Amino acid sequence: MATLLLLAPQDPQAPRTFVYKVVEGTKIEVDLHRREGQDALPAVIWIHGGALITGSRQQVPKNLLEFCRAEGIALVSIDYRLAPEVKLPAIIEDLRDALAWVRGEGARAARLDPKKEVVVGGSAGGYLTLMAGLAEPRPQALVAYWGYGDVDGDWYAKPSPFYREKTPLVPREEALRAVGGPVLTAPVSRENADARGRYYRYLRQNGLWTREVTGFDPETEKAKLDPYCPVRNVTPSYPPTFLLHGTEDTDVPHELSAAMARELARHKVAHEFVSVPGAGHGLAGGDRTRNAEAHARALDFIRKSLK
Repeated sequence: MATLLLLAPQDPQAPRTFVYKVVEGTKIEVDLHRREGQDALPAVIWIHGGALITGSRQQVPKNLLEFCRAEGIALVSIDYRLAPEVKLPAIIEDLRDALAWVRGEGARAARLDPKKEVVVGGSAGGYLTLMAGLAEPRPQALVAYWGYGDVDGDWYAKPSPFYREKTPLVPREEALRAVGGPVLTAPVSRENADARGRYYRYLRQNGLWTREVTGFDPETEKAKLDPYCPVRNVTPSYPPTFLLHGTEDTDVPHELSAAMARELARHKVAHEFVSVPGAGHGLAGGDRTRNAEAHARALDFIRKSLK
């Protein structure tokens, strides 16, 4: 450990890690990627995906990181406690505390401009990005890649035909072996990540994701889920938003971003919605040229929002 601490500052590309909160002994951290020797920088806050069940702050898209380095923008990649060991309300608490850290202690410690921040995330991170639009103060802008604005629609609360028909059924006993231990902010190993992925497939195959991840029953406690559904909470003060989604997404339906775009339009919130025909989750299988154009538009949206 001492050797790692000695070597890390010598690598100009290595991030600095900060603890932004501690809950019952669990440290929750952020990684800061930024150039040294500069004044306060605008920041992109990256939120990883993984169905709120897996993933970590170390999973930063290469194109986003390279863009931030080239533009002189700091990138802050956040962790949060993972479900099902904690439930959605605790995850949203972590999100809000991470945003508060970036604007307060983090702005001072990491030399960030608290008035210039864009929140960016993919999949479940895209969902958390849209939830960040409900935080106060509001971020300057949001970029949600293949995200979602509700957590209790049929797509999550009922068995998924895709996961039942196109992926092997996961036995309940096998699924539950992956979870229920200590609270995690990232899988402890590659094997653990794979096991948590099988747990996720089990939830989707049986329509249990909403109940197990949020802690609420989508049939009898829908009102309790309202605060956790950005699509039901858009107002004219919601931040400018960029939405990107593939039309053939079999994990998070394209309609979820389309519904969010309609709400933004209804409330006259500045936004862009880019659909990539034929692309799946993460734009998998999409035309390479169209994918590149879509990503370029997202990065240009970030540039304009911060500059």
